[in-house]
Amino acid sequence: MSDSTSLRCGDEWRSDLAERVLALVDAGVEGSTDSFDALALEVFAYQYWNNEPYRHFCEAAGVSPDAIERWSEIPAYPTDAFKSEIVASFETEKAVQAIMTSGTTRPNQRGRIFRDATGQKLVFTGNRVMTGSYLFPDFEEGRRCRILLMTPSSELAPTMGMAIGMEQTRQHFGTDDSIFLVKRSGVDVKELVKALRDSESSGVPVALIGATSAYVYFFNACREKKMKFSLPADSRVCDGGGYRGRFGVVTREDYYRLAEDILGVPEHHCVNTLGLGESATNYFDSSLRDHVQGRPGARRRKVSPPWTSTEVFDIETRKVLPPGEVGLLRHYDLCNLPTVIGVQTDNLGIMYDDGGFDIIGRAKVVEGKVQELPSEATVGSMGDTRTFRLLEAYVNFSIDFKMGRALSSDAKSDDVELRRSDDAAHGVSADEVAHITASCPIAVEEMVAAADDPEAAVRADAAIEAFQAAADDEDHRGSEG
Repeated sequence: MSDSTSLRCGDEWRSDLAERVLALVDAGVEGSTDSFDALALEVFAYQYWNNEPYRHFCEAAGVSPDAIERWSEIPAYPTDAFKSEIVASFETEKAVQAIMTSGTTRPNQRGRIFRDATGQKLVFTGNRVMTGSYLFPDFEEGRRCRILLMTPSSELAPTMGMAIGMEQTRQHFGTDDSIFLVKRSGVDVKELVKALRDSESSGVPVALIGATSAYVYFFNACREKKMKFSLPADSRVCDGGGYRGRFGVVTREDYYRLAEDILGVPEHHCVNTLGLGESATNYFDSSLRDHVQGRPGARRRKVSPPWTSTEVFDIETRKVLPPGEVGLLRHYDLCNLPTVIGVQTDNLGIMYDDGGFDIIGRAKVVEGKVQELPSEATVGSMGDTRTFRLLEAYVNFSIDFKMGRALSSDAKSDDVELRRSDDAAHGVSADEVAHITASCPIAVEEMVAAADDPEAAVRADAAIEAFQAAADDEDHRGSEG
């Protein structure tokens, strides 16, 4: 390292970079991309000298800041590598945020994404701009709406990126009566139904945010109970997660039809979002923004803002693929200043001619080779992580349990009342009720604890299995009766 470089490896260089990145973010999603290349190269140089695991990775690839001329030559760090080392470009004792992450490749090995105050400001600012531009593009500055969040709060899950991000969304776009619906006993279905009915009667639009599969479970339960809602115009649904062209047991097109049929929300007001814990910026469908800006025929796609760039990469030829070809998505994000600018995902995607992209699914590897047909594993913005999959199973089952068992079977579709959650209502003994209700909070508590205790995930799995077994026993007794 030269003396001049050494002098710039401290706080002054980092502060200067952060200010310039924030200026680019503050210019908005329609801002100029002219400065991205030069700024990306400088962020890479900073990280090369201040992030030891990343520097070793770059040296193994034969790449250094002096050897490249364009941002696309910057090595992209694999998401799985975050699990084996702390990947930070600052002194971790200055961290104010630690996001737990873990994927399917090594489910018992967890990683943490550390951010200091500067990094936290970058990720919060970037995602506030993205959320405003793509989920609330019709809102003038300061306008808010009631947000129904089918997610845990950051108090319940302090190391879950989804929970932290949703709290920011609530603060910046939600009214005071916005609520988190995932509690220690599962999804508060009674409160969800009440909030939807209140919106119907008041004519005040709402925004729903949650996992794709949670909506599928809810929609299916509503359909079985012959429940429908007619939400006011300008209500919207944001989902994260999904499958290879399939959302649970329905196709993507069926999902949009269900949203309109059950909630009264048209397809163009349904927005899917993609993100991952290892990278800062979340990407949203362009559908609602296109609708608001008078582009009804535009292709639904995700658009990289000026502070990011996305490529589709062929892992075998090590070349960037042209539009229309399926490969692995890699994201370059200037807001990743505290970690690494380039992140290589194991998500399959496709680029379009207009620069937009879409995710197809998680890559399927056969005999060490990536296949064009993805695996059945879920992917999505809530994080393709073991923590999210555990939460997803818990949320889905709680919806199924409360909608399928707690909602009165003879209730009218326009006047649904929840049955009392007592022994007589469920037809189970006091001990069995205690077993069911005890295992649910344990599942969430273990998900939170799993950030520090790898064995907690095993206990959480056991808690959900106990919950499922108790409910299955109840179903069995009910069918016999």
